[in-house]
Amino acid sequence: MSTCYCEIRPDFQPATRVIATISISYPAIVTTTVDHLYVTGTIVRLEIPEACGMQQANNLTGTITVAGANSFTIDIDTREFDPFFVPPDVNTDPINGVPLYVNTCALVIPIGESNDILTAAVQNVLP
Repeated sequence: MSTCYCEIRPDFQPATRVIATISISYPAIVTTTVDHLYVTGTIVRLEIPEACGMQQANNLTGTITVAGANSFTIDIDTREFDPFFVPPDVNTDPINGVPLYVNTCALVIPIGESNDILTAAVQNVLP
């Protein structure tokens, strides 16, 4: 599995998270590598590098419903999309021996919030 990092306790919420899995379903289920700390109604954008497959979802946006500490559903229909996967670190460039997918991470990036709640935008994690 590719090694990717994100700030686990950022100064302000909501924060970008690394994606571990995306289901082929409607709604899609997204699992993050750490607790996401999002609230239902957050609007997010998916950034998916080519190395991770599921390019049909790259740069799509949707509203989420929190399903668990590190998972949520998103109102995107991925049933006809290519599978999502995390590229392994073990693949290396045959010419220079450098790993091909070091820090190649799919990300979920909060970009807004349902105006019914407007709570995540002002949620400060640190005192």
